[in-house]
Amino acid sequence: MTEKIDIASMLEEELADYLVSIGEKKFRASQIFSWLSKGTPISEMTNLSKDLRVKLEALTLDTLPKVELKLTSKIDGTVKYLFRLHDGEYIESVFMRYKHGNTICISSQVGCRMGCKFCASTIGGKVRDLLPGEMLGQVIAAEKDMGERISNIVMMGIGEPLDNYDNVIKFLKLVNAEGGLNIGYRHISLSTSGVVPNILRLAEEELPITLSISLHAAKDEVRDAIMPINRKWNISALLSACREYYQKTSRRISFEYTLISGKNDSVAEARALGELLKSSFRGSGAPLHVNLIRVNEVEETGFKEGSERDVQAFADTLSAMGIVATVRRRLGSDVNASCGQLRRKESKKSEE
Repeated sequence: MTEKIDIASMLEEELADYLVSIGEKKFRASQIFSWLSKGTPISEMTNLSKDLRVKLEALTLDTLPKVELKLTSKIDGTVKYLFRLHDGEYIESVFMRYKHGNTICISSQVGCRMGCKFCASTIGGKVRDLLPGEMLGQVIAAEKDMGERISNIVMMGIGEPLDNYDNVIKFLKLVNAEGGLNIGYRHISLSTSGVVPNILRLAEEELPITLSISLHAAKDEVRDAIMPINRKWNISALLSACREYYQKTSRRISFEYTLISGKNDSVAEARALGELLKSSFRGSGAPLHVNLIRVNEVEETGFKEGSERDVQAFADTLSAMGIVATVRRRLGSDVNASCGQLRRKESKKSEE
């Protein structure tokens, strides 16, 4: 049996070459590429001949994620999606409304092997990488379901984007393509736990996206305990790569810091973080920004969030040191909008 082809992961020029290889006209590529970006099934691509549609259906793989479950927050309208993939695996995405436009947080892998102790996505480990078309498909499926345009993308869902490097780079090019969704690179943020070699590779790509670093600690012993990746690339190696990234791209890096009560949320930890960032970027001209995140209380971790007073004291300490510190607004709290929890529940069902 011939293996089916994933055309949703093809750029328009690649699709044109594929069509020629199966005896079809090259110009059909722009039509098909446009249809795919709308989430249109091949059978409904009305400007293609019936014979071509039948041929493509037989040869190609439908990788558009299907909505398995949709939860809408009664608090702020945030929508949490559990998507089912073509092989039966599950991922999550979150649709959020802001004044500057609609944002979607997407997944890059099924599961994750990074092992961060505060994260539900990594429980059970990594199953597989997502294809470029499956990442793109989350944006398309959400747009189609909501009937609204998405203008911003955050790669902060299930998985480590830089552990799926080649597919993520292809996705970025696909989502930016003029004949498709045409979402500008500057409207895309990629979050990494610190895969140092691929941060340096990303700097060479010359894609003006926003890089977010999941730092979560100012000292190696603390980060080692909550983020196993730190044992491979410690804080010094990570921040050195970040400095090099900034020097190459001139793009501001955002540092994410999840506040865990009794672990990393004291004023002393805030001072240590401020001193670390200032010394690491001294003389570089890099603007320093820390995005503070209240830990999501996941049953399996036992981690708790601190009080509002603790959160504010941490932010004020950084601000007093000349570092921009913002506390991330929690959206969709009534639908568990942090990724990993819905997939975990669905996985448990299948195990029973």
